[in-house]
Amino acid sequence: MVTIKDIADKAKVSPATVSRVLNHDDSLNVKETTRKRIFEIAEELEYSRKITKKVIKKLKIGTFYSYSPEEELEDPYYLCIRLAIEKKIKQEGHKKSVLSLNAPQDTINSLDGVICTGTFTKDMLKTIEDWNKPTVFIDTYSGTPQSDTITVDYKGAVQNILDEFIKNGHSKIGFIGGAPENPAESNEEDSRYIEFCDYLKKKGLYNENYIKICPYKAKYGRLLFKELYDENNLPTAIFASNDSVATGIYRAAYELGLDIPNDISVIGFNDIPGAKYMIPPLTTVRVYMEFMGEHAVEVLEHKIKDGRTIGVKVLVPTKLYVRDSVRKIQ
Repeated sequence: MVTIKDIADKAKVSPATVSRVLNHDDSLNVKETTRKRIFEIAEELEYSRKITKKVIKKLKIGTFYSYSPEEELEDPYYLCIRLAIEKKIKQEGHKKSVLSLNAPQDTINSLDGVICTGTFTKDMLKTIEDWNKPTVFIDTYSGTPQSDTITVDYKGAVQNILDEFIKNGHSKIGFIGGAPENPAESNEEDSRYIEFCDYLKKKGLYNENYIKICPYKAKYGRLLFKELYDENNLPTAIFASNDSVATGIYRAAYELGLDIPNDISVIGFNDIPGAKYMIPPLTTVRVYMEFMGEHAVEVLEHKIKDGRTIGVKVLVPTKLYVRDSVRKIQ
């Protein structure tokens, strides 16, 4: 514990002077520079004490992934995040324990904290909350004030996408995606879909006939693009809620004899590794998945070491990579 004598010795003043300064004794006749030095030294010593007290130890971190390895291959977004988490845990020398919802209590008790990725039902979130461990969620807001969240700036990203379409002369803009496999069990609506609707309504360009809601998988992008075509409701441009859905749209367009971007313009989301190799290369939003995974480990480390009980929300920006899948309408 830092004492008044410690501060006095470093400030080269008497303990009585330190005591009166720290207690804001206005009757004390002392220079402002001395007051300032005493406060600075007190803060410095107290901070140093806290740092010394918090011994840097190796942690045991639980990881909970709602997506199975098979589902990760369908939507590589969470695969990239998972690999980044595991790489960072290994680099930091921590131990990792992959969790299931029915993990034994002894396993939960042995953990210092938990990192969760994927999509979650309310029941799943309740189970995780009951673990009563410092927790960081990636791309999901848990609704509990104690948990931390690292998520994407969806509002800015969607506005950039729609502005790109509008800048290129598109007014008939559609959307495919925006729902988990079991929508009835979902904890929250897709922010991309919400922002898409809000922004186009403000621009006077919203048309519900151009919208198809489906899970984030290529097969649904293929199926629902064909539905739009068969219904004679094909817009000139489509925002795919992720790159997997975009690949399904590409496949459907090929099967229907349509050309991208001349017949239909497409923008995806996530910038998965294969996006730039699609034909034509896909214009898409780069989400910094590796950063999100790595930063989740860092946030959890600080949360544990600081004993912080108030949750924080980290909003990660995105970048639109313009390639060749959007046509300019003259």
